[in-house]
Amino acid sequence: MEFEPGVLKTIPVPVNLSSYYESDEYVSHKDSVSSVQDFIYQKVKSYMLQKKAGWIQNYINGGKILDIGCGTGEFLKTMKSQSWEVVGMEPNSSARKLAMEKEISVFSNLDDIDGKYDVISLWHVLEHLPNPKIAFEKFFSLLNENGLLVIAVPNYKSLDAKIYGENWAAWDVPRHLYHFSRTGIQNLAGSTKFSLVEEKPLKFDSFYVSLLSEKIKGSTNLLKAFRNGFKSNTEAKKTGEYSSIAYFFKKSE
Repeated sequence: MEFEPGVLKTIPVPVNLSSYYESDEYVSHKDSVSSVQDFIYQKVKSYMLQKKAGWIQNYINGGKILDIGCGTGEFLKTMKSQSWEVVGMEPNSSARKLAMEKEISVFSNLDDIDGKYDVISLWHVLEHLPNPKIAFEKFFSLLNENGLLVIAVPNYKSLDAKIYGENWAAWDVPRHLYHFSRTGIQNLAGSTKFSLVEEKPLKFDSFYVSLLSEKIKGSTNLLKAFRNGFKSNTEAKKTGEYSSIAYFFKKSE
């Protein structure tokens, strides 16, 4: 269902949605490795943690950061090691516990967050929130005037999404309540007075999503997954339609 132009909404949403996050296969809520996919995910994550920190520090060199959907707190741990004041929000109790064991202050609910922040980040989280419009309004109220909002989401207009169709792993229904195109998320942000300043492709995502998509199809063809991920990134160099994109927003002047 189209929520608004360029934004799709998952219908229906199961009443027991929280149970879908308790799966042992949901790698965002654990630090351990139990499969090839887990191993690849954790290795790429370690590399990307430093990459993401660098992207943010190109705009703001230190301050207070809020990471929404912080999972086990690995990103905030990285930012804390670089002298940032860090705060997280994570609704899943087991993931939140792991984050708090890293001596990170973590809220359990978006509505409970207060204060002001120099950076607010959501790494593959906006698609999980029940109402993105209300979420953007909350971000606007929490962000300092010269602050930075960073949102990374899958792009359903990417070539790997087209290749795998209904088997595209980044649909991830019912956990993903919304699905965004580039124009969709920019329009949504603009409606709450945010302006896009930059896009950064998450190039590893096309390979990882293709690997998971092959698994959904009942295949473990690593070569085919790699080939499709490569094709998606090659096409995106011309179109900008990468598998996942990090969007950097500031408040409109």
